[in-house]
Amino acid sequence: MAVPGAVSDTTTIDTADIRVGEIDAYLARAVGDGPRGGVIVIHEAFGMVPHINDLARRFAAAGYNAIAPNLYTRTGSPDPSDYPAVFKAMFGKSDAEAVADLEAAAAHLRGLDNANGKVGVIGFCSGGRQTLLFACSSQAPDAAVPCWGGFVDRAGPDDATTAARPTPVRDLAANASCPIFLAGGADDQNPTPAVLEDVAERLRAAGKDVTLKVWDGVGHAFLADYRPSYSEKEAHELWADVIAFFGTHLA
Repeated sequence: MAVPGAVSDTTTIDTADIRVGEIDAYLARAVGDGPRGGVIVIHEAFGMVPHINDLARRFAAAGYNAIAPNLYTRTGSPDPSDYPAVFKAMFGKSDAEAVADLEAAAAHLRGLDNANGKVGVIGFCSGGRQTLLFACSSQAPDAAVPCWGGFVDRAGPDDATTAARPTPVRDLAANASCPIFLAGGADDQNPTPAVLEDVAERLRAAGKDVTLKVWDGVGHAFLADYRPSYSEKEAHELWADVIAFFGTHLA
């Protein structure tokens, strides 16, 4: 199975487990002189599965400093096979805490000795939602790629808002601080293409820089090569689009 951005030469990157603010994180740095942009990689609802660290390494191999923060550090990561535990962890993470953790990750990237001061963010599933949240709640990111972020239109399946998620993320569109590339699958049920188009329209109405791309024939998590949802052709297309997007905004 071909994986987009696969790291063939590990001598081109350095990796380390680090602490950022109050949480753990995985850092992958491009070897060599800078200046280099930074990329925050936000995990899915399942937490810090090996795929997320691998994505950080892929961005490092592409010339970035990448950090994958463990947003479940305080509560512990759920067993990915235990869906009730996954949902409890996902819905229990407050938006305010997530934004603060991501701002700490961005500050760490900007403080690296080979940093150019630019920081992008990409996330998947619940991390896609948090990517959009971050872009619409903070001045820290310079570019954002929310990938199939679910529940951007409401707090959860039964609630429009909750104490942890007091405002639907799409309602924050007017506050977006950076260019946004929304990515999704035509067969996805959460978010549906209609929800993504609604988010894009809200961003456009507010005069924001937004790109929306929906791939036909695929659903949720088509970049996740460890899951049955993986789709090789579309994954390679998305990866090329993301690298080009970050290349434009993080140079």
